[in-house]
Amino acid sequence: MSSPRAVLLAIIGIIVVLVASGSFFTVHQTQVAIVVQFGNPKDVISEPGLSFKLPFIQDVEYFDARILDLDPAGLDMVLVDQRRINVDSFARYRIVDPLKFFQTVKSEARFRDQFGNILNGAVRDRVGRANLQNLLGNERAMMMRDITDTVRRRAPDFGIEVVEVRIGRTDLTEQVLQSTYNRMRSDRVAEAAQARGLGQESKSRIEADADRERTVIIAEAEKELQTLLGTGEADSRRILNAAQGKDPEFYSFFRAMEAYRGALGAGTTMVLSPDSEFFKYFDRLPANAK
Repeated sequence: MSSPRAVLLAIIGIIVVLVASGSFFTVHQTQVAIVVQFGNPKDVISEPGLSFKLPFIQDVEYFDARILDLDPAGLDMVLVDQRRINVDSFARYRIVDPLKFFQTVKSEARFRDQFGNILNGAVRDRVGRANLQNLLGNERAMMMRDITDTVRRRAPDFGIEVVEVRIGRTDLTEQVLQSTYNRMRSDRVAEAAQARGLGQESKSRIEADADRERTVIIAEAEKELQTLLGTGEADSRRILNAAQGKDPEFYSFFRAMEAYRGALGAGTTMVLSPDSEFFKYFDRLPANAK
């Protein structure tokens, strides 16, 4: 059975261990610590290693000394061209004055809530004065500089340094997307109709030019044909007239042959007297020509 002295020593040992464990704490190299007594900051520990605090009456708050991300909820806002968009912005910051940070927001959770509202307010104020073309075009960089300057002016109030501010994503709302799609579709349909109209106009002009050229070619060919026929007819008459003057009998025979060729075709039936003037040359034809 244990003696009272052994029990007392055990109790004293437990108390010593509890006091020792409550008196020392470790600060990591990526952290900064603030010793708090009854809610009031007493000391800032920025050097890594083992540190001391009063047990039971002092607590330790740890803050990350590295660059941190602040990613508040996205904004649903209306641009000056009345287009509704969703804007997702974020910032990167570093705690440079842990005591100021603790006195202002107490914890990183409250800081994210408060400074996230400041970031969204700066984005809403600057982006809300632009249109979608400016937001997606060359003015985006200038807009980001204005937003960053606005946010950095508020950073010392929280004991932080703002490293950068970015707009991660800018999306049109579903309604605006559908409206934009419909407008783009209408524009493309109008462009297609205009292109078809221009094509039809070009086709009609080409066809008209081709028909006009065809008409001119045919008219010129007809004119040349009539000219050649007239010239041939004139030459024929001249030759026949010359032949009539030189050999009237041959001329009469030639004219009779022309009359036979014009009157006597396949299936032609004529009832004339054999001694008719029309057949006067038939008896003179060679036997093999009849």
